[in-house]
Amino acid sequence: MKRTLITMILIGFAATLAFASGSRESRTMRAETTTQAETMTQMEEQSAPAPTIVDIAAGNERFSTLVTALGEAGLVETLNGEGPFTVFAPTNEAFAALPAGALESLLADKEALTQVLLYHVTPGTYMASDVVELDTADTAAGMPVKISAGDDGVMINESRVVVTDIQASNGVIHVIDRVLLPQTTM
Repeated sequence: MKRTLITMILIGFAATLAFASGSRESRTMRAETTTQAETMTQMEEQSAPAPTIVDIAAGNERFSTLVTALGEAGLVETLNGEGPFTVFAPTNEAFAALPAGALESLLADKEALTQVLLYHVTPGTYMASDVVELDTADTAAGMPVKISAGDDGVMINESRVVVTDIQASNGVIHVIDRVLLPQTTM
């Protein structure tokens, strides 16, 4: 009886060890599989090119007028470039709010259109936390924009920033509610 009891304890102990060992192997295999899956996902994400400022704008219907204007001005390639750029991007509604005939006039005058669009671009990447610390920012048009932050939010000249920090591979987009017009235009 004593021998049977010891045998049963040993068998139970051996079974527990075998179960624990198998369970550990199973957990290790699951962990390795999870790690492999995570690695594959990371590799896929790294191999897919991150969208540029133009890619993001072109993929959002709110910016179709801006994308058309960039094409007319020949600036698509520039804003698809390395950058970095900060773009204060007006929405379709912002373009629609221009005085009657202004958009058509700009689209017909490539030089003026280019100046207006470059007035929306600042060389360098300025996240919202950076923008609120500035009073002005130099634009790619060679003229500064005025920046103010207060109870009404962040203003770029007379335009309100409505969405911030849309990150692209070559910079950042801040959405604005009005088209920025340099003093020499219109």
